[in-house]
Amino acid sequence: MDNFQIETAQNVSIQQNVAGVGDRILAFFLDSLFLIAYMILAVLLMSQLGSSLSQGWVSQMIISLPVLLYYLLWEALWNGRTPGKALVNLRVVRVDGTPPTFSNYLTRWLLRIIDITLGFGSIAIVTIVFKGTGQRLGDLAANTTVISERNRIPHKHTIFAELPEDYQPTYPQVTMFNDSDIQKIKRLFYDARAHREQKVLEQLADRVSQVLEITPIPPPAEFISRVLEDYKYYAEQA
Repeated sequence: MDNFQIETAQNVSIQQNVAGVGDRILAFFLDSLFLIAYMILAVLLMSQLGSSLSQGWVSQMIISLPVLLYYLLWEALWNGRTPGKALVNLRVVRVDGTPPTFSNYLTRWLLRIIDITLGFGSIAIVTIVFKGTGQRLGDLAANTTVISERNRIPHKHTIFAELPEDYQPTYPQVTMFNDSDIQKIKRLFYDARAHREQKVLEQLADRVSQVLEITPIPPPAEFISRVLEDYKYYAEQA
C-alpha cells in the first residue's frame, strides 16, 4: 500500500494510506454484486406488477437509472463511500485529505466510462499502479484519490489508552492539534517504530516540535509518546 502526504491545518505533513489495487477491485466486485442483486429484484418486481409495466419505459428507467447513478449518488451522499467501499474500509477523498465536493464526485463518475467501462477496468488499474497515489484518470481530473481507513494501529496504542491518575503534562501546546491530527501522527509514529525507521521518527519529532514551538526532549520516540499522552490528558480535561 502506497502513501501520500497531506498538510493539516497546523501545517504538519501527514501520510494518508492509499487504497491498494486489490482492495479497490474487491470493493468494485462487491458493488457489482449489489447492482446485480438490485437488477434481479427489480425485474422480478416489475414482472409481478403486470406485463404492460414490466415491458414499458417506466420499468426500464426504474432498473437502469439507479444502476447508472449508483456510484455518483452513493459517494456524494455517503461521504465518499459506496456499500462496497464501506465493507473494505475505503473512502474517496481529495488529495489534500478533505472531503470532495459534488463536482469532484461528478467528474470522477463521468470519467468512469473511460477508466472502467471501455477498458474493462484495465485503464484504471494501469493508471493507479503507475501513478502511485491511488488515482485513476477520473481521480486525476477530479483531484481525488481513494484511501484505506483500515486501522493499522494496535488497540493499546489508541489515544484512549489510560493515563496514571497523577499524570503531569509537559507540553500544553498540544491543544493546537485535533483528534484527526493526533491519530495521523500516531499512525505514522507507530508504523515508523514498528519498522525501526529512526530517520522517520527524527523527522516527525522535528516537525511536531517546530509546529508547537518547543524544544523536544530526546530521544524522538519518547518525545512523540509524551506529546500523544499530553494530548490525551488535555482532551480528558475538556
